[in-house]
Amino acid sequence: MPEIRPVSKENWRELIALKVREDQKHFVATNLYSIAEAQFGEDIPDEGYWAMEPYGIYEEDKPVGFLMMSYNYSFSRFQGFILRLMVDEKRQGKGYGKFGMEWMLEKYRSDPRITAVAISYEPENETARKLYASYGFVETGEIVDGEALALLNLR
Repeated sequence: MPEIRPVSKENWRELIALKVREDQKHFVATNLYSIAEAQFGEDIPDEGYWAMEPYGIYEEDKPVGFLMMSYNYSFSRFQGFILRLMVDEKRQGKGYGKFGMEWMLEKYRSDPRITAVAISYEPENETARKLYASYGFVETGEIVDGEALALLNLR
């Protein structure tokens, strides 16, 4: 059974070694960039500060994927944002992405301060669009930083 572990000084190097397929590289930031970004969060005009939490997806003590969640409890439209979800090129198609997505959604659902969660993806990434729609995410029609924005209402 896969498990989720926070990024730490003990495991960050093995997580940055994970890679997506060559044809997927333009869809997701590297894990190294994401781990660095998580140290600082991001201030977004008209939204406020987004804190970030990076995690590794593990199977039998081996890293197989990476995810990163963000939170901004003072933003009225949505309080959670799924920033990253990637599975190593050698481990794709085995359910790890689904496992990671379900884990994140459960974590968001368990926090009563979060009424909606957002996600964004490259408009041409049909695999992502179908996956996120299967969890109830609905595209808003907005393009943010070149990516389609989709929302999931939790409450």
